[in-house]
Amino acid sequence: MPKAKSKIQINNKRASFDYEFLETYEAGIVLVGTEIKSLRAGKASLADAFCYFVDGELYVKGMNISTYFWASRWGSHEPARDRKLLLTRKELRHLAQAVKTKGLTIVAVRAYIAENGYAKLHIALAKGKKEFDKRASIKEKDMRREMERG
Repeated sequence: MPKAKSKIQINNKRASFDYEFLETYEAGIVLVGTEIKSLRAGKASLADAFCYFVDGELYVKGMNISTYFWASRWGSHEPARDRKLLLTRKELRHLAQAVKTKGLTIVAVRAYIAENGYAKLHIALAKGKKEFDKRASIKEKDMRREMERG
């Protein structure tokens, strides 16, 4: 029997402003102990999160999952540790090749709890926006808002 759909979604709003997303992927996150409880409580931040490779494995750095309130000191986790991401070998090889290209990076876009109860992270292969691109996206957002109003 599937679990109820979770409403917990932690978004990285800054990433869509600073980067242009080329491809998106859904990755599992390796969590320990009380991290899943904190994530279910919505106590996480993706503000400065990005991904990097170590020995062919993908890790996310800068993802902050707060310590669980009810956990004892020795049973709690380190909030800002690097966490391993789970992707298929084909996806990992593709991302590793793409990151070698100058100007491309992998950023964390959204963290959530899937219907099966596992923690998932949406990541995107991204290219940094220039200053004029950021102004254009702000203008486009304002135009869309004005169209919705009237």
